Amino acid sequence: MKRYLETGNFAITEGAILAGCRFFAGYPITPATEIAEAMSRRLPQVGGIYLQGEDECAALHLCIGASLGGYKAMTATSGPGYILYADPYGWAIGCEIPLVILNSGRVGPVSGITGAPGQGEFYLTRYPTQGGNYETIVLAPNSAQEAMAITVEAFYLSERFRTPVTVLADQLITDGFEDISVPENEDEMKDMGFRIWPRKINRGPNFYPPTDEIDIPPVVLGHNTGALCSDWTPTEEGYDIEEVEAHHKHAHRLIYKIRNHRELFSHLHEKKFMDDDPDLIVVSYGTPSRVVNTAVARARQEGLKVGALRLINLWPFPDEHFQKRNKYLVVELNWDGQLVREVQRAAGKDSEVHFTGCCGELPTVNDLIEIFEKILKGQPLARKGWQLEEW
Repeated sequence: MKRYLETGNFAITEGAILAGCRFFAGYPITPATEIAEAMSRRLPQVGGIYLQGEDECAALHLCIGASLGGYKAMTATSGPGYILYADPYGWAIGCEIPLVILNSGRVGPVSGITGAPGQGEFYLTRYPTQGGNYETIVLAPNSAQEAMAITVEAFYLSERFRTPVTVLADQLITDGFEDISVPENEDEMKDMGFRIWPRKINRGPNFYPPTDEIDIPPVVLGHNTGALCSDWTPTEEGYDIEEVEAHHKHAHRLIYKIRNHRELFSHLHEKKFMDDDPDLIVVSYGTPSRVVNTAVARARQEGLKVGALRLINLWPFPDEHFQKRNKYLVVELNWDGQLVREVQRAAGKDSEVHFTGCCGELPTVNDLIEIFEKILKGQPLARKGWQLEEW
């Protein structure tokens, strides 16, 4: 095991290499540029390939081509680049092409602030392309070390489900320096809980059956496979067809191969102080969860019955955590409230769902404890000028 004082971008790069990534294409964008820089150095050292696209759209298309050629592939960007993935992302979902996409969130909309963290792509990662009729897998780490592990896990899930998987980080995770341990062999990887799924090849010429089955190898073109791949609705042999019944079967597979096998990732969450049925549950993901955990621990010391729930598996949304009637507070790095909308939808009948969000910087522990106290006393919340949104 080697230890480093390094950034999340470094950890993500090393995680991808450990998972078997041997192709990376990207376009420079803060705060993910260092992933491309690190990949340009590391991939040639392990027999891989690095390419810079002329833009993000081209980069993801290059990754699709590499995956169809048999490589495990990855790209990385931030919000302004993630939105440009809409067309190739649809290709990857519809053609069931495994690859990993890292999105390091920053303040938006548009270019916003390049060096400030944001959580504005929560819904965009669920609906990254047009047309609907599909499901997505999105994972969110809250540290550099966990970003490495989640990147490895993303490759594992992408191969088993034949789909792109998004790792949704933020600028504080990718740019921040932390103590990072990197395994040097398979035994150390197993000790760290890393799961690896090797690339296999669908020998064709058949495409995929209209079932929810997983672990069917992805289509690989060439290599004498006889396989077919198109962005149109396919027959079970992989040919284009314009029949609604065929699309019903195709959409069923794209949705239920993920929904019906959620046990493979539903364990990806963290609960603190939840064993005694707390009066208030504070929900978060990514970097804000670290402040939330500190605030909840301090609130407990002050006698407040508060618990913390951190989501790592964001999509498909884990409704199962919100079935009980309770008071919830959702903490996000945005002003508009996105995760909170799903908590409102999933929460048990007569639950109270509150929100606090700030833009570009984390809330303070004192701010959160003050909000906890108000909610528990039944007092109304109100925004603090332009600094903090509350309701």
